[in-house]
Amino acid sequence: MTLSLTVSDEVRALAPGFTHIAIEAHGLVNGPSTDGSSALLDDAARRLAVRLDGRNPHEDAHMAAWREVYTAFGSKPSRTRNSAEALARRALSEGGLPRINLLVDLYNAISVAHLIPVGGEDVDRIEGGMHLVRAIGDEDFVTVAGGEEVVEHPDAGEVVWRDDAGVTCRRWNWRQGPRTRLTEDTVAGIFLLESLAPMPVADVEAAAAELAELLEKFSPGARITVGSPVF
Repeated sequence: MTLSLTVSDEVRALAPGFTHIAIEAHGLVNGPSTDGSSALLDDAARRLAVRLDGRNPHEDAHMAAWREVYTAFGSKPSRTRNSAEALARRALSEGGLPRINLLVDLYNAISVAHLIPVGGEDVDRIEGGMHLVRAIGDEDFVTVAGGEEVVEHPDAGEVVWRDDAGVTCRRWNWRQGPRTRLTEDTVAGIFLLESLAPMPVADVEAAAAELAELLEKFSPGARITVGSPVF
């Protein structure tokens, strides 16, 4: 790994069962969604339905754990859902999963199939390292509203991912900012899989291995490094 990722002691105290695995990839080839990436999303929705067996996503034990943590740092989990729960709800809806671009489709498919939050950031757009912290409340989060760029600030105590330039993702893994997202021009990415107890670490490792295989398949020759689980 060439990109530094840290988790603050305050976040570890809030969620002692938190584990993450990072995959760093260079030499990626991105572009519009393809028939192949679309098929992966459809298959992920089928795998999700089997996993849930008629339950709602929030009834899954892993999703319930994320709801508890969101509540603990002051967010309402029924309004601001973690990324995996939000995607799962879309996967099970009539409209199905969105097609964004090839790389985003790949990690969204893994997120839905394994019911685990997965994020992707453009390494070349990150300033310094990435840090998971509890916000002070004056940090900048640049986003888009009504077609215009706007600056928001996280709530004090909110868990955020940030780099040296500001917040890259609000409410842990709820909303990513456009500055570091994966675009069709992305050639280097960091993919982060995040879990809480009671999800077994082996399940997170399996999801990471599957994502790494997909990245290699769709970007032949890419240099891919899968990190070890970090607690």
